[in-house]
Amino acid sequence: MMRIIEPGMRAAVQDFGRFGYLSKGLTRGGPMDEHAFLWANRLLNNDFNAAQIEVTLGGFEAEFDCDCQCAVTGAGVELTLDGETLNNWQNFKVRAGQRLKMGYATAGVRVYLAVQGGFQVEPKWGSCATVTRDAVGGLHGDGSPLKAGDEISFNQQELQMSRRVGWAYRPNYEKTPVIGLIPGFQYDAFPMSARETFCYEDYEVTKDSDRMGIRLSGKALEYDGEGLVSEGVNVGSVQVPANGQPIIMMHDRQTLGGYPKLGTINPFDLGRLAQCQPGQTVRFTRIEGKVAQQQLRRFYQFFNVRLTCQAGDNLRS
Repeated sequence: MMRIIEPGMRAAVQDFGRFGYLSKGLTRGGPMDEHAFLWANRLLNNDFNAAQIEVTLGGFEAEFDCDCQCAVTGAGVELTLDGETLNNWQNFKVRAGQRLKMGYATAGVRVYLAVQGGFQVEPKWGSCATVTRDAVGGLHGDGSPLKAGDEISFNQQELQMSRRVGWAYRPNYEKTPVIGLIPGFQYDAFPMSARETFCYEDYEVTKDSDRMGIRLSGKALEYDGEGLVSEGVNVGSVQVPANGQPIIMMHDRQTLGGYPKLGTINPFDLGRLAQCQPGQTVRFTRIEGKVAQQQLRRFYQFFNVRLTCQAGDNLRS
C-alpha cells in the first residue's frame, strides 16, 4: 500500500481513460500525456491500461508499506527516495517504509508515477480515471483528486531487472514544440488569413489551461461562417470562441460545444502539448489525417494499446 503524505498542486488516479460513454455525457479522462504514461507502464511490464498517479507540477510525497517497484516519467522533477536522488524515465525498487518525494517541475507539467502491477482502484463506468467535472472515478469514485492521508493499494509483484527509456525517446520539454493540425469540416469557413495565422504565427500557452483545455494567446483568429448548433467535441478539437483566441480541448472537456473549430490536433502530438508550461511558445503546422493515423497506429502498436468502444462513439473519445 502507498500512503499520500503530500499530493502537491494536484495528484489523481488515471488509467487510459473511460471510452464509450460520450452519449451519456461522460468524457474520457485518462492521461494528458499518453507518451509518458505508456512508457511508465512499459518500464514495469504493466498492461497499457494499468492505473497510475498523474501529478501536476510535482511537489508530491508518499510512503510505501511494502517492497515494490516503481517508475516515474513525464515532467522534469528532482526525484528522491529517502533523500537519495533517483533518475526519471527508469524503474527502481522501493523498500517498505521508504518515502518517495518529487520536487517541483523545471520543465513540463505532468509527472506519472507507476507501480508494478498498477494501483488497485475500483472502476466506475469501466474506468478508474479521475474526472472532477463529471464527479466520477479516482480513489473514492467521486472524481476528487488525492489528498494527504489517502492510501492506495497495489498488488505486490516479483521484482524485475532495472530498465530505462533511451534518451532518443525522452522529449525535450523546454524546446518549442511544433504541433500538427488536421483540418476539420469547418476549416474552410475560416478566412485564409486566419488559417495562415494559426500555422505561421507563434502562440503562448496561458495560465488558464487545465485538463479541460489548453488555452492559447496570440494573434486573434477571425471566423466568417454562420452560427453553429452545439455538436460533439473530440479530444484535440481546436475551438475558436468570439475573442479569437484558440482553445484546444483536452481529456476532461465537455462532450458538446458550439464554437467553430479549425480542426483537430494530431493525437500523436497531444501529449507534448499537455506538457507545455504557462508562457511557453507553441507552433502549429497542417498535417493530413492519413499521416496522423499512421503515426498513431504505430505508436499504439509499440505500446500494445487495445481500444474498444460502443457503437456511435469516437474511438478517441
